[in-house]
Formats: sequence, C-alpha cells, structure tokens
Amino acid sequence: SSGINAEYGENSMSIVAGSVKPYSKENAQFGSVVKFECRGIEPVDFEPRSGTDGTDRHDNTGWVAKGAESSAVFPNVDLAEKEWCDFDENENREVGIYDVKSKFITVKG
Repeated sequence: SSGINAEYGENSMSIVAGSVKPYSKENAQFGSVVKFECRGIEPVDFEPRSGTDGTDRHDNTGWVAKGAESSAVFPNVDLAEKEWCDFDENENREVGIYDVKSKFITVKG
C-alpha cells in the first residue's frame, strides 16, 4: 500500500524484486519468503489471503501447495483461516497446513 501524508511525507511498502521464495518444511519454524522495502511504515501482521475470489491478489492464482512426499500439486490453496487441508490421492492420505504464523524481521541494506 502507499499513500501520501502531507505532514510526514510519503509512506510506502513494496516487494523487493527477486525476493519471493517458496516455503518448505526444511525452513524449520520460520523461513524468509519475501522482503519488503518499507518507507515510513512498519508491517505488524500478515494475512495469507489467497485471492481465489479475485479480490485479494492481482494475479488471482492463490497459494500453491506441493506434496512433501509426493508429486501432488494443490492450486488455489486458501489460507485465509491460517490453515488448510485436502486429500493427497498419490499418497492416499490427508495433507494440510496448520497454525500459520508469521513475523517480520528488520533487515538493513
């Protein structure tokens, strides 16, 4: 988001080009998935909305999950409730993403 505040100047937040990375279970508890350049603002919460309804993301692709132990691909994963589950037919078992958490770390430079 960006906006102009006449008293304090311009505030903006943008994604740093080339910084978007997939998350995998090898990342342990937290792993860097994107870097933002922030000017005059500080993010405090992340809402992993999928955009499957066409309103939250411009490309309307949603999140994509891949089976950790199979070749199954799950497009348009909705993480709005910070959890998701489905059935992996390749592995004949339920798969899911649960209790999504995020944190922001300030990086200089």
